[in-house]
Amino acid sequence: MGTGADVRDILELTGGDNDGPISKKDIINSDKKKSKKTTETLTFKRPEGMHREVYALLYSDKKDAPPLLPSDTTQGYRTVKAKLGCKKVRPWKWMPFTNPARRDGAIFHHWRRVAEEGKDYPFARFNKTVQVPVYSEQEYQMHLHDDGWTKAETDHLFDLCKRFDLRFVVVHDRYDHQQYRKRSVEDLKERYYSICGKLTKVRAASGTEPKIYIFDAGHERRRKEQLDKLFNRTPEQVAEEEYLIQELRKIETRKKERERKAQDLQKLIKAADTTTELRRAEKRVSKKKLPQKRETEKPAVPETAGIKFPDFKSAGVALRSQRMKLPSSVGQKKIKAIEQILLEQGVDLNPMPTEEIVQMFNELRSDLVLLYELKQAHSNCEYEQQMLRHRYEALMKAGSGGMLGGTLGAGPVAATQGGELNATNSTTASTPGVEAKEQIIDVVGAPLTPNSRKRRESASSSSSVKKVKKP
Repeated sequence: MGTGADVRDILELTGGDNDGPISKKDIINSDKKKSKKTTETLTFKRPEGMHREVYALLYSDKKDAPPLLPSDTTQGYRTVKAKLGCKKVRPWKWMPFTNPARRDGAIFHHWRRVAEEGKDYPFARFNKTVQVPVYSEQEYQMHLHDDGWTKAETDHLFDLCKRFDLRFVVVHDRYDHQQYRKRSVEDLKERYYSICGKLTKVRAASGTEPKIYIFDAGHERRRKEQLDKLFNRTPEQVAEEEYLIQELRKIETRKKERERKAQDLQKLIKAADTTTELRRAEKRVSKKKLPQKRETEKPAVPETAGIKFPDFKSAGVALRSQRMKLPSSVGQKKIKAIEQILLEQGVDLNPMPTEEIVQMFNELRSDLVLLYELKQAHSNCEYEQQMLRHRYEALMKAGSGGMLGGTLGAGPVAATQGGELNATNSTTASTPGVEAKEQIIDVVGAPLTPNSRKRRESASSSSSVKKVKKP
């Protein structure tokens, strides 16, 4: 709902200094420069029975009269962003203009301020054009001559490049293939950029090295050819590629697992070496007579493998036998293995807990745990080595069987690519009744894809049928 100020503004009751046009400074500095206005001081009395808070909602800070009808003030801004005065706005005019980028002399019209009449088109600064080099007849004959291109065809190419701002796809579309040879986009780019590089090098000042852009047309052709092959893949090829990627991930995980096991084994070997060296050093120190003085700073001792028994440093009485209790970090398998070895060696499981016996018994069990871990790691390495050896032998047999199927009709002996004779193929070919069976083996680093399996199965089935038909 409009207030009294709006009514006065519409009826133009206030005049004087505010009749000029509104400028940018008037809008920004409206708070600093406030003209003295003679406004009528209106006083309203709060009605009886109305609370002060309710009456304050109806009374604004500008001392305006409350609205006659309720109005919705929730929409829009709560405070006015721009404080506009009562000055007149700057006049606008419908005027013609020309775009300097056009050469046809087209005239357009738009609204502009009267003060800007006669000025240049404001968006003319965005009219950027590509600088296509221009060569002379002498330069072309001396530096730019090419047997595969004529001067007329080169001029036609540079004319199209200048017209279409080096948009080579459009240049190739508008190229006159009937009058000239049929060229690809890469050929046009290669010819244009080679001429630009030669002109830059020729026109450069002596003693300077200009930057020359080199276009690799062969690389661009190969890139587009690879994209075409990638786009024209069949669903079977996509499935085979996904299968190969999965197998590659499995190979990487198995490789990381082997590396982790190798690192653990190295840690165990290093721990065993450090424990033996520490024992020898302790024996050497014990043999020498040293004064009983505790050093304030002890040398850093490397952490040993095996069992790490806790130190009981609590106040009060403690039994020495508690130091022989195995910690909870030791598993049941290791505990049973320690007990079995001690029983085999005839060592008591609960000896007399003297100072020396406790120390020696704990060291013995720690060495037994280290020995158990080393044996387990050694057996795992032997098992993996044997498994890989069997896989390798099976792969060699499968490869010799595949070569046998291809050399049965040619002769008893097959020659490899290097000129050497394949002994396995010759023996199997000379032996009667030998069947070349294709085996599918999961070897690390050489997974078989579903398509390769189908091809191998079909080859093996065809070879077996041929052998059955033989008398």
